[in-house]
Amino acid sequence: MRTREIFFQPPEVAAEKLRPSGMLAFLDSAMAHPSLGRYSYVAADPFAVFSVDAGGAILDGERLPGPPLEALKQVLGRFACETVPGLPPFQGGAMGMIAYDFAHHLERLAMPTDFDPAKPTLRLGLYDAVVAFDRVAERAVVMSSGHPAADGSAREARAEARLDALTERLAAPLEASLADVPLPRGVDWRSNFFAPAYAAGIERVREYILDGDIFQANIAQTFRTRLPDGFDPFALYLRLRRTNAAPFGCFFDFGDLQIASSSPERFLSLSGDLVEARPIKGTAKRSKDPAEDARLAEGLLASEKDRAENVMIVDLLRNDLARVCEPDSVEVPVLCGLESYAAVHHLVSVVTGRLAAGHGAADLVAAAFPGGSITGAPKIRAMEIIAEIERTARGAYCGSLGYIGFDGAMDLNIAIRTVSFENGAARLAAGGGITVLSDPAAEYEETFTKATRVFAAFAEDGA
Repeated sequence: MRTREIFFQPPEVAAEKLRPSGMLAFLDSAMAHPSLGRYSYVAADPFAVFSVDAGGAILDGERLPGPPLEALKQVLGRFACETVPGLPPFQGGAMGMIAYDFAHHLERLAMPTDFDPAKPTLRLGLYDAVVAFDRVAERAVVMSSGHPAADGSAREARAEARLDALTERLAAPLEASLADVPLPRGVDWRSNFFAPAYAAGIERVREYILDGDIFQANIAQTFRTRLPDGFDPFALYLRLRRTNAAPFGCFFDFGDLQIASSSPERFLSLSGDLVEARPIKGTAKRSKDPAEDARLAEGLLASEKDRAENVMIVDLLRNDLARVCEPDSVEVPVLCGLESYAAVHHLVSVVTGRLAAGHGAADLVAAAFPGGSITGAPKIRAMEIIAEIERTARGAYCGSLGYIGFDGAMDLNIAIRTVSFENGAARLAAGGGITVLSDPAAEYEETFTKATRVFAAFAEDGA
């Protein structure tokens, strides 16, 4: 591993400079936080691309044998590196998307009618060179492993050349930023649900709960719009990180697909053998009036319905993690803690564990994906009911975005507050956990509360 400290600049500026190199990956802690939002990462021009469609795993166009996550394990194993002490947690590896619909490779589930077997449900670029930003210390470092060069001297030479190229690109001035260019007008969002249809879906979930099928399910409505000519998804992300700053934000450009996310929720992190999940269940809108805002937060903390939702998902995650963690190591150090963001208050719990010997990041994903906070409980039956009511493939929404390092480290978000751009259109979904105590009108309103800051980014002019 070769490293070089460079001058600190805003991570979003570095991302804009590197974007022309192709397949930009930007993991963005836009809401700086001493632990959750300390680091941001920028990379482009991966040396390989790993993807999964209905036929299985693919590496640079070549089909790989075996189940997709086993294939991923094998591929990452080819480039295994030791963790370098004193550097940011991600030191090169795979970055990208695991779509919600990747669950079809893990469980027997009915396919949505619009499921496209040729569309990848997992896309990961393999990045040998990464720029890491420490938002707290205001330091930046470029790291390169020299992969995929096979022998030591060739790898060292490649690593040094990559550092030189990145340093030169990042030192060049950014002559004009997309952040300062107004977005084209003409966005017209249309939902797949009107209020009565969404309410009927909520009532159907309540019937399933009363019949004993499930305890809760997460039901979303999906908004779509055609994009006006000249609309740049990255320009939208630069606004989204302002209107809805979040610790687990990101932007990925896969060429035919772009994803912009301002997620507040960590799905799973893995550091050494330490596992952490941070499920969100329970939401209240915020107020500009401090007294009213405090009242809304206190009401959320006291909400029987929201706490019940959260505790159910914590139990589900404890069970998921126990499948791959050491016996009796799974704990809940925080239950229903309050976290506040631009538009909403959330109840957030923390579930931790110690990964059992012989298991790694891919095994952890296999045990827990998709996250219980965006499915419901029991998970498989809840997912069947979601497909029945929503009647559409979720795509990136409610999947995970983040990294799996060549050293085995991992950090993935839950892809909420997330927009996908494809074929000249944008897609955004928002939902909530439905229990027997749910009020259909309130649940419908909550989806708009969650989406409001994303909508605002589309309407925001340049700074």
